[in-house]
Amino acid sequence: MLLAIFQTLFQKKNKVEDIVYAIQAGNEEQLNHFLRQYEPFILKITSKVCRRFITKQDDEFSVALHAFHESIQSYSYKKGSSFLSFASLVVKRRIIDYIREESKHRFLALDEGIDEIDNSKTDYSSYETYCKSIDNLNRKEEIKHYSQLLRQFGLSFSELVNVSPKHIDTRNQLYKIVHTFILQEEMVAYLFKKKKLPIKQMEEMTTVSRKTLEKHRKYIIALSIVFLNDFPYLQSFLKRGNS
Repeated sequence: MLLAIFQTLFQKKNKVEDIVYAIQAGNEEQLNHFLRQYEPFILKITSKVCRRFITKQDDEFSVALHAFHESIQSYSYKKGSSFLSFASLVVKRRIIDYIREESKHRFLALDEGIDEIDNSKTDYSSYETYCKSIDNLNRKEEIKHYSQLLRQFGLSFSELVNVSPKHIDTRNQLYKIVHTFILQEEMVAYLFKKKKLPIKQMEEMTTVSRKTLEKHRKYIIALSIVFLNDFPYLQSFLKRGNS
């Protein structure tokens, strides 16, 4: 069903996305070739995140390769027009998580040989500081990818401050509309194909007036993109703002 919608609505996908959809349909031979073809791409991203030259013999490459494969399986038009942009986000996120976990083990190993009373607070503080820096890096990558998606709709991240409803009741109402909307596959496909909301169908789907939907069109689009993608930091921020 979903594959049929993709093929019908996105006839002019560029070659990379065509290959990804073919792999998702079960082309194992193409998968192996695709993974080999993009090894330099994976190595380049991994080396950049690790801030050192990474080879195929490093554990980080294995993590990155698995993440790239994961991005192939989970990619859809909802992730944006560029598979490589989406894959880059997934690979960076998994590598950052790996670095965080490895660093945690190193900190714990150091603690075992240090006097607990004198040094535990210092070591804990150092690890907390490191975790915050990792979170900041993850958050930056998430916002960067989100900004790329917004540009497809003629929107900018900074613009969202101006279009966000000031009243919490309005935000909560739109929040509920978005969560209903993103479950409607054909309507979501229309959004990404036409780069605009299917206002008429949304009006029929909700009790909200067309005027209200038109007024908050940009906010609804921006919110939909967040919840259609794996953006944990942005989702957490929005949930706090609507509570």
